[in-house]
Amino acid sequence: MASDPDYARFFPYEEPYDHQREAIEGIGDALEDGSDVLLEGATGTGKTLAALTPALEFARRTDKTVVITTNVHQQMRQFVADARQITEQEPIRAAVFRGKGSMCHIDVGYEECQALRETTRDLVDSEAEQADLERRQRELLEASQDGDSEAAEARSAVMDELDAVAEEIETLKEEQATCDHYYRNLTTDTDEFYAWLYDDVRTPDQVYEYAERQGLCGYELLKEGIDGVDLVICNYHHLLDPFIREQFFRWLGRDPEDVIAVFDEAHNVEDAAREHARRTLAEPTLARALEELEDVDDPRAGPAGNVLETILTALRETYDDALGFGERETIDEDWTDLAIDNDDRRDDLTLSILQNYTGQGVHEDLEAAVALGQALDQQYDEAYKDGETSVRKECPTLQAATFFDGWFEDGEQTGLYPVVSVRREDGDGDLYGRAELYTAIPERVTRTLFDDLYASVLMSATLRPFDVTEDVLGLDDPETMAYGPQFPEERRRTYTVDVPSLFASQRDDPDLQDTVASVVEDAVRLTPGNTLAFFPSYAEAERYHDRVDVEATKYLDEPGTRAQELRETFTDGDDGVLFTSLWGTLGEGVSYDGDDARTVLVVGVPYPYLDDRMDAVQDAYDATFDADEAGWRYAVEIPTIRKTRQAMGRVVRSPEDFGARVLVDRRYTEKAEIESPEYAVRGTFPPVERGEMIDVDPGKLKFGLLNFYADMDAYDGDPPAP
Repeated sequence: MASDPDYARFFPYEEPYDHQREAIEGIGDALEDGSDVLLEGATGTGKTLAALTPALEFARRTDKTVVITTNVHQQMRQFVADARQITEQEPIRAAVFRGKGSMCHIDVGYEECQALRETTRDLVDSEAEQADLERRQRELLEASQDGDSEAAEARSAVMDELDAVAEEIETLKEEQATCDHYYRNLTTDTDEFYAWLYDDVRTPDQVYEYAERQGLCGYELLKEGIDGVDLVICNYHHLLDPFIREQFFRWLGRDPEDVIAVFDEAHNVEDAAREHARRTLAEPTLARALEELEDVDDPRAGPAGNVLETILTALRETYDDALGFGERETIDEDWTDLAIDNDDRRDDLTLSILQNYTGQGVHEDLEAAVALGQALDQQYDEAYKDGETSVRKECPTLQAATFFDGWFEDGEQTGLYPVVSVRREDGDGDLYGRAELYTAIPERVTRTLFDDLYASVLMSATLRPFDVTEDVLGLDDPETMAYGPQFPEERRRTYTVDVPSLFASQRDDPDLQDTVASVVEDAVRLTPGNTLAFFPSYAEAERYHDRVDVEATKYLDEPGTRAQELRETFTDGDDGVLFTSLWGTLGEGVSYDGDDARTVLVVGVPYPYLDDRMDAVQDAYDATFDADEAGWRYAVEIPTIRKTRQAMGRVVRSPEDFGARVLVDRRYTEKAEIESPEYAVRGTFPPVERGEMIDVDPGKLKFGLLNFYADMDAYDGDPPAP
């Protein structure tokens, strides 16, 4: 009998599925070559273990570390469960990381925490020095008592040092800021903590609770104890935020080329990279910087104040000029973008600054402001450490000068889009503005990361078209793998309903609304269990929540509400319909098993709102990539269909499960590909998924659902009348 493959010891179950085994072996081969991998696998493919199994085997053999990351909380919990299963079979050292803010025992910010750590370490070092001097003076005392005159003289010098150190310790304890939790980290035996930590896969909540009981800082212990671990589970920002990434690798004790990164829900990396790359500066920071500079006695304060005051005035004038008649009164507490970009010259804010500046030069004075800000920031740091201030003061001059120094340096680069936004303070106060350089092309963030890592595995149920993912994220010649639905085809149906195209301009048509409402009512009535209904926006979800007339319990997902609580309430029953936006949080990374959701509807083609930012992304993609209509396809159509496919994947989550997916819009149909190909979207779906789509007229959907669920023997008693 052939021996088990090397990876088998990291696979926690009896044997992989066929496709899972194929993926494991393919990823293993790619890692041997140092290649990146794009893995698309439908629900049931076992993507997480398909990636972790070969990655852990290769990392163990080559002395590397595996980092698996996601932006979906539920997936973090699944990673922990998988890691626990693995370590029961093959012991691994795994750490689960979360942001400092959620693990701090005394609730201070990053700068304050950094200062507290430094002063606490100074205290511990001084106490260690004191202990060494005490030991030395005792040895010298014994020698002097034996008649050694040189020892007596040396002891006198040591006693003087002891007095100085004792005074320093007293000052640190009484006048400077220290952290008791971190002090105990440095002064107590933490072997017991690490033995507990690596005896299992511990969650951040467990680490926090254990450390709280012991009076320790769990976050710092975790940071200092992950050096050399086999596996780290963390959020996207640990890798996508350039500043955090640098520290993260340092905590790991690894160079990037010794790290294998696995990105789950990788279709989200594009937007997440943009979010982590965004740089903003709001008007109040500029105002605080000017107030700060009024009290600074430094020759650089004049030029710094001059340039920042010019910028503040220009920002106010820019949003005043950009607000049209009557617009000012409509601004609320949410940020509203204003168009300031120009095709043939610099943006309006930059032009206003340059035209109105009267100093020696914007660049020169911004450099002086940055240098002054750095000096002030150092002063604030020392004042906090010395106990002169109770909090670690931030330096608005440094923040403002650094931001606008980058604004002028980077503003003309392709893919960086200048934006001015405005909002109303506290909802009913004065207006104030914000400047932002929006990163249209995520490759600016991700290409360097993927180049630096040893290898990466990006996995999702919706990564295709692979060439688009490669272009947008800056991946060079990755290995690609795609696996379709794993469960029996007869246990699922996909219907495309031929209702008139739900263009935004047509959605207010009463006849069209009647047709759509009737389709939703039929689907809910014929579904033996819960129904999920996704719409292009929360407003459309609310419209049909109010319009649809069914006996089932109706639930409405609204922006700003806790989606997790709503989901739990919805799935507690088995005859409900949940109305939500496809762009909300219930369309991906959430499992609905069995009757939790039997039918999922996607009403319309849920294109995002095409604002100036989206236009900038399209323009940047058109200018960067060679593909036809790259801007529209890469930035709008493909992400929209990925969202739709994610929603479709909320049902049929196991081999025993069954369910129906209903796409309500003519643009999904085969008929549209022939009659109106410029609007049809069916071709954007992968071939296997297209092959399962069944075109039906609105009035015939109910018969299709009735027959399907009757075949599944899903009705309790007689089936409902169609």
